Amino acid sequence: METRQAIAARRAVKQYDPKHTMSEDEIREILSLAMLSPTAFNIQNWRFVVVRDQDLRRRIRVAAWDQAQVTDASLLIILCADLKAWEKQPQRYWRNAPREVQDFILPAIDHYYRGKEQVQRDEAMRSCGIAAQTLMLAAKDMGYDSCPMDGFDFAQVGRLINLPEDHVIALFVVIGKAVQPALPRGGQLPLQEVVVEDAFSQE
Repeated sequence: METRQAIAARRAVKQYDPKHTMSEDEIREILSLAMLSPTAFNIQNWRFVVVRDQDLRRRIRVAAWDQAQVTDASLLIILCADLKAWEKQPQRYWRNAPREVQDFILPAIDHYYRGKEQVQRDEAMRSCGIAAQTLMLAAKDMGYDSCPMDGFDFAQVGRLINLPEDHVIALFVVIGKAVQPALPRGGQLPLQEVVVEDAFSQE
């Protein structure tokens, strides 16, 4: 499927075949594609929690207001981010770069993030959002449907997955075989309402 087709065809699907399983090769491929998503300074701060344990998925479903896709989809991925990835051996992210690039970029990473908790969190959310879209488009290309989710108790899910203190949950993405198509689009805003040329009006 061409990229433009995948973008147009991707919808948030809620009903999945609970008997369908994805192969290990498919799961590895979709996660590997997600890891090609861009991150600022290449810090690769996303962490993909792939929930396989069925009892855990049932408990997460309770924390997600009993939404069936949490247990019925073939794959449940909790997109988290390491807020401190920027300071955890950052030379790893640039180990293949020339020395002069490393000498410039590593201090720049420290300067950009140190002491700036809001920047760290904002960057985490941006990174996970981009990775989530990559997962969903990759899924569509592979013949699967998906749904991004933020309808859950973040604190409760954090406890269930033993979320480290320096990590944050951004959203879920479920992937699987749809048993019902998505509802028709609720209504797209016109292009001229959402595209601003140059600057917002002062009126």
